[in-house]
Amino acid sequence: MLENLLDLIKQNAGAAIVNNPAIPNERNEAAISEAGSSIVDGLKKMISQGNTQNVVNLFNHQGGDIASTPAAQQLSGGFIQNLMDKFGLDHGTASGVASNLIPQVLQNLVHKTNDPNDNSFDIKGILSHLTGGGGQGAGGLDIQSLIGQFTHAGSGGGGVMDTIKGLLGK
Repeated sequence: MLENLLDLIKQNAGAAIVNNPAIPNERNEAAISEAGSSIVDGLKKMISQGNTQNVVNLFNHQGGDIASTPAAQQLSGGFIQNLMDKFGLDHGTASGVASNLIPQVLQNLVHKTNDPNDNSFDIKGILSHLTGGGGQGAGGLDIQSLIGQFTHAGSGGGGVMDTIKGLLGK
């Protein structure tokens, strides 16, 4: 999953990283890798903290501005902080990089995950990677059941959010 994510980031990194004078060319690969780590680590953190609703909403996002979703905002915030800490960028420059890259990558990731003709990403593989492949996730959440809800979303059931609320006892 990480290799495919890094490829996706590279495809979208032109203006934000590669052509950005604030990031020296010799650091482009490191910045791209940092973007991938920020996304994966951020999603893992959301799941481990029991914040699966934001992850589900991200992957079920249809149209509109993905940058305004809580998950995208959290992932962008983590990337901004990492750019400041590891690359010495000021907050404004780091925010510009993140706002030009993270939403675009997430939009493509969500599109590819939901496209039945594109097998570069699948929700089962993503969730398995994010949860360590175990059967139980944060708060005792049954990952296999959650995966089933992602893959069967919109097939006439009560919806992903109803199922997650039930699994979480809410």
